[in-house]
Order: sequence, then C-alpha cells, then structure tokens
Amino acid sequence: MDGASNTTDAGSAVIDLQGVWKIFGARQDEAMAAIRARGLTKPQVLEAFNCVVGVADASFQVRRGEIFCIMGLSGSGKSTLVRHVNRLLTPTAGSVVVSGTDMMALSDADLLTVRNEHIAMVFQNFGLMPHRSVRDNVAMPLEIRGWSQYARWRAAEEALALVDLSEWTDKFAHELSGGMQQRVGLARAIAADAEVLLMDEPFSALDPLIRRQLQEEFMRLASQMNKTTLFITHDLEEAVRIGDRIAIMKDGVIVQTGTPEQIIMNPADAYVMDFVSGISRINLIRAHSLARPKAEFERAHGALSGTEAIVSGNDTLRQVIVKAADSTGPILVRDEDLGTEGVITKNDILNGVILGTEEP
Repeated sequence: MDGASNTTDAGSAVIDLQGVWKIFGARQDEAMAAIRARGLTKPQVLEAFNCVVGVADASFQVRRGEIFCIMGLSGSGKSTLVRHVNRLLTPTAGSVVVSGTDMMALSDADLLTVRNEHIAMVFQNFGLMPHRSVRDNVAMPLEIRGWSQYARWRAAEEALALVDLSEWTDKFAHELSGGMQQRVGLARAIAADAEVLLMDEPFSALDPLIRRQLQEEFMRLASQMNKTTLFITHDLEEAVRIGDRIAIMKDGVIVQTGTPEQIIMNPADAYVMDFVSGISRINLIRAHSLARPKAEFERAHGALSGTEAIVSGNDTLRQVIVKAADSTGPILVRDEDLGTEGVITKNDILNGVILGTEEP
C-alpha cells in the first residue's frame, strides 16, 4: 500500500476504518484465526474453510468535507467495504468509527438512528418507492424521524430545487428518466442532511452525458454543503474527476491510496498501472510534480539566465505546455505556498505526457 497518503490526523477524520476484515461463511471465525496464525491467502481460506474473504485488512480515514473514492473491478470488495461504514455488514475483525462513534458498540435502536440521521446512502438502483410521489420519496427519512408533513415536504422541496426537479414533485418514479430518478435519490440524501454520504456506484447505470452532468452536480453540491463522502466506482476516470483521494482495491485488498495525481504518476504495481494507462495526464499532473529543485538543476547545468518563463506549482501540465511553446529554455516553477522554486525542462514535460513521471 502507498503509505504516504493512506492516513490522516485522527482528530480530523470523520470516517475511520482500521484493520477491517470481512469473511463470508459459516467458519469465518476459524478462518480469521488461521489467517492471523498462518497467513493464509484468499484461495487457501476458500479451500480449507469454504469461506470467502471479501475484505482483507482494510484501513483508511476520510477527512471532513472530503470526497474519498474507492474503486476497483467487479468483485474487488469495494461495495462490501462501504457497507461496513453504516454497518449493513459487520466486520469479522477490525474497527469502524464514524464521527467519533464506534459503530460496533451501537445497539440496534441507536444504529437505526445513526443510519437515519447521520449517514445517507445513495444506491445505483435508486431505491425509490414506486407508490410514493417524488416529494414523498425525498421526505421519507424525515417522516421516519417523526417530522410533520409540512416540515418534511418543505425540506424535500428545497432539496429537489437543488437538483433541478421542482416541477416533478408530484410525479411518481416510473414517470421520470433514469437520470432524474438518480437526482431524486441524491435529493433524498440532501434532505436528510446527513453528515456522511455513502455513494455506491450511483451513476454507473446512466448514459455518459447524463452521468457527466450528475457528476458535476454532485461535486457542486458536496462542496456547497461540505459533506464527507465515500464514493464507490469501477471507473478510474470518474474517481479521478471527483475524488480528493482514491483507494484502489483488488481481491479485497486496498493496494494503493493517494491523490489522483499520486496514483497516476506513481502506480504501486502492475494492476494499478494498467488502470491508469489510459488516463490523460495533461489536466491532472501539476507543475510541482515534474519540477526538480532549482539548486540541483543549476549544479548540473549552470545558473539560470533569469529570463525563464514562470509557472505556479499548481499549474497543470497543459498550462506548462502552453508556456513552454513560447520559450526556448527551461521553465521556472514557483510554489508560493512552500516558498520554493524548481525547474522543468522540455524532456521533463515530454516524460510527464508519455510516462507520467520522470525517467530514472
């Protein structure tokens, strides 16, 4: 696992999973003990105990207001993992803490309260009640809380306005398109005003245009409302586009965690490398990632002339390319936040486009 970005300050973490295992099967406790004692692999556990390892020793934290994406191929364990956050699944081992609350210590009644008031989940299949109007679908969590009809309808209508569905409040789910139904699911999560959003491949069943529109809408709303979001997807481009950080899973294991830029520039293994091979880097990689320290450059190549084109450390590779097109020499990179300077050569730019990182 990429250790540089897989943890954060525990005090700022809203979601905190540590050492989570999920083993399915009647002999799961025996299997867990054997894994700890003998280091059995997933195939060995299946053969010896007829148990399936769904999640293996997963740890991560999600900061307040962060969109944290978990991605992987079908069967990688990502949906299984996210269902531990609201305890739809109970881990075989490990801890799950949400907003300082140990989810394993909750009574059934307290767990229902947490699910209804603090953690909202948006599913791929929308989860709408066909006999209820759009308004009543959105207001359902508030109805469960015992809100008056006036109060819950008002909150539902405000949420529907945010997702541009005000004119559809009295319609039924079957009267709406797939994209509109997904908007209703998102509005329901907004109306619940939960601190944590769990999004399990919410847009994967939609056509590309509607999917992109909803991605943009979701990012806008998540930023506006400062929601802490765990977003599950099998699509790296979607994860790169909306995620502040990404965890990539394979066979129940988190194989790498980091920012989109870190994962694309420094894939942990061949599995991750295969994922990132088709991603365009020019709008993702930042100048500071390509730059070498100014002092190091000058030791090797002599002092800079002072007439070099200048870019910010946070400028994208595309912006660096535009600057380089009008310059014959290296590019000076200034990171105002850190007060440092670096240098990018034309070869560095080419390596950034082709390889995503500098050559050894």
